[in-house]
Amino acid sequence: MGTPETTTGTSTSEHPRVSQRIAGIAESATLAVDAKAKALKAAGRPVIGFGAGEPDFPTPDTIVAAAQAACADPRNHRYTPAGGLPELREAVAAKTKRDSGYDVTAAQVLITNGGKQAVYQAFATIVDPGDEILLPAPYWTTYPEAITLAGGVPVQVTADESTDYLVTVEQLEAARTPKTKVLLLCSPSNPTGSVYPREQITAIGEWALEHGLWVITDEIYEHLVYDGAESVSLPVAVPAMADRTIVLNGVAKTYAMTGWRVGWMIGPADVVKAAANLQSHLTSNVANVSQRAALEAVSGPLDAAHEMRVAFDRRRRTIVDMLSAIPGVECPTPKGAFYVYPSVKALIGKKLRGVEITDTVQLAALILEHVEVAVVPGEAFGTPGYLRLSYALGDDDLKTGVTRMAELLAEVE
Repeated sequence: MGTPETTTGTSTSEHPRVSQRIAGIAESATLAVDAKAKALKAAGRPVIGFGAGEPDFPTPDTIVAAAQAACADPRNHRYTPAGGLPELREAVAAKTKRDSGYDVTAAQVLITNGGKQAVYQAFATIVDPGDEILLPAPYWTTYPEAITLAGGVPVQVTADESTDYLVTVEQLEAARTPKTKVLLLCSPSNPTGSVYPREQITAIGEWALEHGLWVITDEIYEHLVYDGAESVSLPVAVPAMADRTIVLNGVAKTYAMTGWRVGWMIGPADVVKAAANLQSHLTSNVANVSQRAALEAVSGPLDAAHEMRVAFDRRRRTIVDMLSAIPGVECPTPKGAFYVYPSVKALIGKKLRGVEITDTVQLAALILEHVEVAVVPGEAFGTPGYLRLSYALGDDDLKTGVTRMAELLAEVE
């Protein structure tokens, strides 16, 4: 057979089937681990997954009921404004004032298809090709991919367990160049669970203001804090930064609504309008039934979120104690979200069941192979030598899974 031709007569071998821009995107490591764990469970394997970052609780009944009612309302069977239902944008503005003290208008709110779309659109709206974005690590897997897709250059600024995974102003300043435009901040953090204290948020905000930088701050875990920690919104700590800050949030974590796909970005009205223009071509409106459910969520009380936090706090203390008892594992106590990020650097180079542990990718694979426990290696978050475990799973599974890990790692020599 001859070589296939394009419509212009040029051999397709000269043109990659997938664009370099898209081919360069890595699969979400956390979703990949979760998918593998679920596939093994479906095949009858007793896998316990610590990979997924989603609450194991059902969405509250009142929110589900609002969605059911919305299905029967013909208003929701049609296109609605690309930027979100006006009443939902108003409700998100009110919720933001209530929960973080940040006073914004509905014109500053854009409703997105989950938090991930908000992340991408925030970078796409303010980043030009070659702009540098300071990216504290460990970082959520989506951040560098969204930055690169938007044409930006991620500049990693790494913190470790000695500072509770929190970067300092001095580290940020050392990484700043004339090309630096944006700082990405996530507190409470995925993947570490660390929470920046108010004084550090203030110092970082004042530093960004001094140098004319933008800050994109991801606050989706705002209600999941423990041990007296406080989730502080940067434009509240430094009001002068409001005109150069984009706040990302959504209903996924607070209301156990990961599958409903409703997030938002809050920022200066001109930036939000530009992002809405992008969204009008990219996806148009978020599904109306999900928006009606989100309206019920953000307009209602936080009782369900508080109940989840009690359960997460219990699991947090259990998993830290159990992991810390394993030789070679150092597990700081997180103050937010529902993740632990233990260092296992002491295990690298040692042998497990006859195999040398070369890195944490291999260690995670060995744990899954030998004891059917799924964890995410630190390489996915920019810092080899660590594992991320989500404790958003049942208490019994949590204990069983960590016990299996402990028994296996006791064989390390």
